[in-house]
Amino acid sequence: MKIEIWSDVMCPFCYIGKRRFEQALQQSGHQNQVEVEWKSFQLNPHIKTDPSVNINQYLADAKGWTLDYAGQMNSHVTQMAAEVGLTYNFDKAVVANSFKAHRFSHLAKSHGLGDKAEEALFNAYFTAGLNIDDTHTLIQLGTEIGLNPDEVKETLDSDKYSDDVKHDIAEAQQLGIRGVPFFVMNNKYGVSGAQAVPVFLETIEKSFAEWQLENGKSELSVIDGESCSPDGDCS
Repeated sequence: MKIEIWSDVMCPFCYIGKRRFEQALQQSGHQNQVEVEWKSFQLNPHIKTDPSVNINQYLADAKGWTLDYAGQMNSHVTQMAAEVGLTYNFDKAVVANSFKAHRFSHLAKSHGLGDKAEEALFNAYFTAGLNIDDTHTLIQLGTEIGLNPDEVKETLDSDKYSDDVKHDIAEAQQLGIRGVPFFVMNNKYGVSGAQAVPVFLETIEKSFAEWQLENGKSELSVIDGESCSPDGDCS
């Protein structure tokens, strides 16, 4: 069964949602029968990368919040992240455009490393405080997850996978996705946001049960007659 996940690297709830979803999938016992595909989404496609800008100041300016309120919101999200075993360091976060990171993710996906790429990008942004719009940083991350560093550089120095990123974003718009994370299970059920583990688990199990019915092997009613088997037994 296929599960598609639209997310943005800079979305704190996407990383939290990833952990909760992973817990639910593990509890379902279907992890070996489920294909997870990550899809690109940009919360702010026009954001300019600026390592000199503090993330609290950026949020305050972008959303019209006070600086104190932005700090309080990030503190609250940090506590949520800690509950699922994640460490958020917003004081080190680098304000960056995520388009290049999404292209990197598509490259990794082409090598079967999509999930590892998402994990590496989230960790780089929220925990390590790395610039996810920096080619050198992405080459380093790519090397760590098993990509060829020369291929990563060649890809990021070109516009390769740009159309794939745009296609994902357009597909999200067609589906009416207005925010991330957004999970589409078996092309039937959508789960919006970093839901609680039981919500994910219930939807996974429901989707999987229907997928099994749709893709189950047909039972044939057999009328026996003279035939030969592969072992040479003819009767």
